[in-house]
Amino acid sequence: MRALREHHEDLAREALAKALLDRSSTQAELSTIEGHLDRVRREQRQATARAASVSAAELQARQAFVERIESQRIAGARELARHEDIVAERDALLGEAAREHEMLERLKDRQRVEHVRTAARVEGAALDEIAMDRFRRSAA
Repeated sequence: MRALREHHEDLAREALAKALLDRSSTQAELSTIEGHLDRVRREQRQATARAASVSAAELQARQAFVERIESQRIAGARELARHEDIVAERDALLGEAAREHEMLERLKDRQRVEHVRTAARVEGAALDEIAMDRFRRSAA
């Protein structure tokens, strides 16, 4: 039973590690997208500031590109939120598994202490019996 709980805790620890890795990867992707979005917006401002007249088609194309990257950022933020939820869930599962494992360890320790007490009591009773037999023999 204890080995099963230990295995359960190990699995929970591995699941949390994977969830943390996935979250970290998603954070990096989101950071890259946000950097790209900042560059595109800056380039759009510079292009419109440089040119005296910019065609409507070019403005529409630039705006569509910015909106596409913004939608990628929104999707990345949703993905990151999803990974945050998974990490929280995995962390809770690991905490529960650790508590169960710790509970079994405490139970094992209590049983060991009780076993030692019982063995000492039995041993004491046996020694008392031996002492009583010797006393009876010496008295007789």
